[in-house]
Amino acid sequence: MRKHIDNILEKTLISIMGIMVINVLWQVFSRYILKSPSSWTDELARFLLIWLGLLGAAYATGKKMHLAIDLLPMSLEGKKADRLNVVIQIIVLLFALFAMVLGGMRLVYITLILEQTSAAMSVPLWIVYLVIPISGILIVYYSILNMKKEA
Repeated sequence: MRKHIDNILEKTLISIMGIMVINVLWQVFSRYILKSPSSWTDELARFLLIWLGLLGAAYATGKKMHLAIDLLPMSLEGKKADRLNVVIQIIVLLFALFAMVLGGMRLVYITLILEQTSAAMSVPLWIVYLVIPISGILIVYYSILNMKKEA
């Protein structure tokens, strides 16, 4: 299951990055060559960057490549290091669960009810914010798997 989710996440991140490159190239082309910049490309780049950053954070958690200050873990060995890693995974899991999954779902719900849309593209903002709980669920999933590996 993990390999399947990793594969989907990898392909999604590559696709988002490819779309971002094409989008920015079009923005540069339309601004400097056509002398008529597209109004929607800046907003699309912003939304794609949000999705790329949050899904990338989930992917990094799954690969244990996330940013960390590892002075304490590097000084511990054996069971103590394993226990510390489990505690760290629990903290990451709790943050992802409460801030990203629950808080993100609330944000999605509020923007859905208020029918908020983006200025240039008129995209419903709940679609943009949907990545927060999705990434949170993925981080919770990866944290559980990482804890099982440590225990």
